[in-house]
Amino acid sequence: MRAVRLTAWGRKPALAEVERPVPRESEVLVRVEAAGLCHSDIHVVDASPGALPYKPPFTLGHEVAGHVAALGPDADGPTVGERVALYGPWGCGACARCAAGRDNYCDRRDSLGWHGVGLGLDGGMAEYVLVPSARHLVPIGDLPADQAAPLSDAGLTSYHAVAGVRHALGDGTTAAVIGVGGLGHLAVQILRATTPSRVLAVDIREEALALAHRCGAHFSTLLQGNTAHTLRAQSSNVGADAVLDFVGNAASLELAVDILRPGGELAVVGSGGGHLTVRKPGVLPSGFRLSLPFWGSRHELVEAVALARSGALHVDTEQFPLSAAAEAFARLRQGQVRGRAVLMPG
Repeated sequence: MRAVRLTAWGRKPALAEVERPVPRESEVLVRVEAAGLCHSDIHVVDASPGALPYKPPFTLGHEVAGHVAALGPDADGPTVGERVALYGPWGCGACARCAAGRDNYCDRRDSLGWHGVGLGLDGGMAEYVLVPSARHLVPIGDLPADQAAPLSDAGLTSYHAVAGVRHALGDGTTAAVIGVGGLGHLAVQILRATTPSRVLAVDIREEALALAHRCGAHFSTLLQGNTAHTLRAQSSNVGADAVLDFVGNAASLELAVDILRPGGELAVVGSGGGHLTVRKPGVLPSGFRLSLPFWGSRHELVEAVALARSGALHVDTEQFPLSAAAEAFARLRQGQVRGRAVLMPG
């Protein structure tokens, strides 16, 4: 079968022919219909030797949807032909967090040699992917594959980030989304669908602001010198009750702190290399709470899929054949992908 492989650190991922896996014991073989491409994939490809616990070679791709192709003799749950999305942050499978479907916060994550499917283990940028247990599969029904695959990270991470601040977003509140890309445009929709909050959006690209508007943002603006003042004016000058930063660089974090209301919620999702200096007293809003969301729980993926199937959540995608993976990587790296890039092996 064909697969997009990272063969060694410092090398570009390449399309290769590899042997199709055979499911054993409780494993499940999934025929891939779609695989999303994420900035995390860029981080993996660009990583220096030793920066990550992974050991190449392995197949990339942690946003995966498809249908069950074969079952190991001990597999329990799905049936052949059932359409599924993969819950990707595979943990140790034995700790209390994993038992509760919260592999994203596995107690043994630091000792594992992987972070999930396609992140140290063979992933879904291939014609087939081997899943160690049916507990990592979420039924998607008739949801199109290009919609379902990005939900397993872009949708799930955004849903998890919003869920963590939702308690602060009642009537009359304001939420700000910084970075309206593959995750941010979904966060706007999730905020609109699950909270009564007024949603503000910020980006450096006009086309991203147009996407935010299509996704339901009440107000959007470019990141400029007076953006903090502009956004505060949209919240009656008290500041945002919650800020979700999907960029995480110095400029976005500075803006987040400037617009956050005292006692507000700051969720830093992006890995842009910025940092906050925690000092009391200092410039940080008094009483604010900081979260660093990582993926989400299996149950939250079930909820995100349900939201998409209801029509309340739609992923803006650009589709590429598996053979054009190099082009998709290049466009993502250059910031030229609208919404989410999705590889279609079929």
